[in-house]
Order: sequence, then structure tokens, then C-alpha cells
Amino acid sequence: MELIIRKMNHYDINGVLEIENASFPIPWSQDSFIAELRNPLALYIVAVEGPLIQGYGGVWKVFDEAHVTNVAVHPRARNRGIGEMLMNRIIEVMVLQGVSWLSLEVRPSNDSARNLYERLNFRQVGVRKGYYSDNGEDALLMTRQLTEESDRS
Repeated sequence: MELIIRKMNHYDINGVLEIENASFPIPWSQDSFIAELRNPLALYIVAVEGPLIQGYGGVWKVFDEAHVTNVAVHPRARNRGIGEMLMNRIIEVMVLQGVSWLSLEVRPSNDSARNLYERLNFRQVGVRKGYYSDNGEDALLMTRQLTEESDRS
């Protein structure tokens, strides 16, 4: 079956919640995703294969910067490059929208995500101490420049 990446809609929320609950110790709620779909600064996408949502990703765009809020792939579909496809689509759309910088946080213990972000040319620029409320783990702050010209050096 062909994998399609498209904009998320309300009908996708149950499938996204299944992935969210399987992926994160403190998952977002249904109401959180409904609010994100209404948020004019947010873009959420899903990776769909037949009737199944295999992954999703979200980003907030403010002026010429954007922040990846979450990216997750269903356990049944991991290690197939879906996370990379989702990130590449987010990057592609943000470039088209004139975004200069893309940022995200990742757990130091999440080797697969860190490796993916490094392959996609994200670089660690800081640490957010005690960022994750489930266990107090720090977050690595990573950014990627999307445009050649930027006000940052």
C-alpha cells in the first residue's frame, strides 16, 4: 500500500491519539489536538497507509521561525523511514512559507530521534534543564537554518 502524507483533519484524531498514547509517557489529550487543528499558527500532518494512520507531526509557525511540537510513528510502523518523511514534509512546507529557522526539543535518551534530527542537519544549540515532567529529564534544544539568509549568525 502507498504511504500518503497529508494535512491532518478531525477524522484523524483517534488514530493520532493511538500513536500519541503508545509513544509518550504524558500524551496529549483529544482536546489538545482539536485545539491545535483550530490554531492558525499550527500545521499538523499525518502519514496514512490505507485506512491506518502510521505517523503524525506538528509545527507552530510564528513569523519566520517555526517549532516542531511533536513527531511520532506508530510502533507497528517504526523503522520504515516514516518519521524522516514527516520531518522532510514539515521542512519543505516551512521553506515554502519563508521560515528561516526550525527548532525542536528532544530527549537525550531518544537516540533514534536525535540521530534522525542530526541527519536532517539539526544542531544542538542548548539544553532545557528538567524539561520533561514525567521524569525530569533534560531536553536538547536543536535548530536548523532553512534559508541561506538569516538575521542569526
